[in-house]
Order: sequence, then structure tokens, then C-alpha cells
Amino acid sequence: MLSIGDFSEMCNLPPQTLRYYHSEGLLVPADVDERTGYRSYTFTQVEQAMLITVLRGTGMSVKLVSRALDEPETALDLLRQHTREVQRQRRAQDEAIDDAREFFTSPPEVSLRRVDRMTVVSKPVPRPSAGGEPFDWAAADAAVAATVDDVVKAVESSGAVVSGRPWRTLAVESAEQRSRTLAGEGPHWLVKLPVTVDEGASSLPRGVEVQTFEARDELSIFMPGRSSMAKYATALSRLFTHPLDAAYVDVSRLRQVLHDDGVETAAAIRRLDEPSVPR
Repeated sequence: MLSIGDFSEMCNLPPQTLRYYHSEGLLVPADVDERTGYRSYTFTQVEQAMLITVLRGTGMSVKLVSRALDEPETALDLLRQHTREVQRQRRAQDEAIDDAREFFTSPPEVSLRRVDRMTVVSKPVPRPSAGGEPFDWAAADAAVAATVDDVVKAVESSGAVVSGRPWRTLAVESAEQRSRTLAGEGPHWLVKLPVTVDEGASSLPRGVEVQTFEARDELSIFMPGRSSMAKYATALSRLFTHPLDAAYVDVSRLRQVLHDDGVETAAAIRRLDEPSVPR
């Protein structure tokens, strides 16, 4: 029999780690002295400790390691699943690193611009809002992207031409949309896509509405990377606190322009003497 100290040295596992594995039922000592609580191990347990160390080295949880050892026929499948999850986490970390680098090398700044009048097509994003749960920005981004693809295909199949970047805006253009959005029923977003429509273009399919986007001055700020509530709130804070002369940011006319590497939040500017204008 090997004492916990000898076994620790042989397996290069600290005694506290061995005690933890024991408490989790992962590596149970061959004997535990009832009077002193001293743990003893057999030489044959070295191989089990080695396998545990190898699997834990991949980042697998104790639960998954235990399952892989208890059910050896599932070990490769579990390892493949874990590998996919590690790769997903690495991609997320790489994106976060890129975001951090972008924020500190080129901090987001508010800019003022003039947006010309344009024709757009609009379509609701067929996905309900999160209701009382925390808003899932990843799911929303995926749903918006899928809707943008659908609208682009519909526009191109009709003979019209996409003439600018798509954007999303809250689905509050009608009384019914406002009611459903406030009730958490959705759709939560509308997708807008600038288009040029020739006389010979055929009609667009059902569910896609042609609208006029009126010219306006607006403030905008670009946030790199994936959407999040923190980024959205930061963008709004920067827009609302930007100094304006005899004007204010019209919160009812917000839009988020979609870029490959981030989202640009923009809001119309309304002069204090300006009459109410359509969305």
C-alpha cells in the first residue's frame, strides 16, 4: 500500500487534489483508516490516476471524467463533445480579445451624419422576444441574420437591387406591434434593407413591405464584436449624453445598422423647432 504522500509524488497530484477526487468519488483510496482518516492507495491505482490527469488536462469536468472512466465505451464520444465545446470557447475568447483590442486602440466615438431619403423593404423577425427572461442577444442576432438573408433573396428574386447595409429596429411601428412587443409576445425586431426598385421589377413576396425612409440627421456609434446588453446600453448612454445645440436625440427613432464586425447604433436628431415626422 502507498501512503497519500507517496502516491501524490508518484502521480504528481497534490494531496489536496487527491482528497478532492476522493470526495467526488473519482479516485477512491484503497483503504481509509477509520481512526486516523489516513488514505492509502495501491500501485495499480497509478494508472487510473494517470488517466484522470490526462482527461483533466483537456479541461474536462470531474463529472465527465468520472463518466468516461465508468463507461470506457463512451470516452471517445465524450472527448469529441468536449473538444467541440473547447473550440467554441476558444473562438469566443478570440472574439473577446479582438473586441478588447479594438476598444482600447480605437475607442468608439459618436459621429454626426446626414442620411438621405431612401426606399427600404421591411420584414418582421419571426422570433418572439425573451419575455421575462434575460434577453438572448446571440439568439436575436441569429434570427435577425436569417431574416436579412430571406429579405435579400426576396429582393434579388424580384429584380430589385440591394443598395445599402441592413439594419434592425424595434417592432413598434403599429399599434399591434407595440402591444405585442410590450406584452413580450414578439416579433421583437423589424429588419430594414435599402433597395433600388426598377420599373420592370416584379412585386415582392408577402410579408415584405416597401417603405420610404425619410432623410434625417442622426448620431451614431459603432460597437465592435457580438451584441450584448452592456454594449447596447453603452451606445445609448453615449448617444443620449452627446452635446447638441437646440436639438435632442429622438429615442423613438433608433436603429442598429448591421456590420460584419459589429453593430452601429444610430438615433435621429430632432431640432427643438422641428415638427413631428414619421418614423
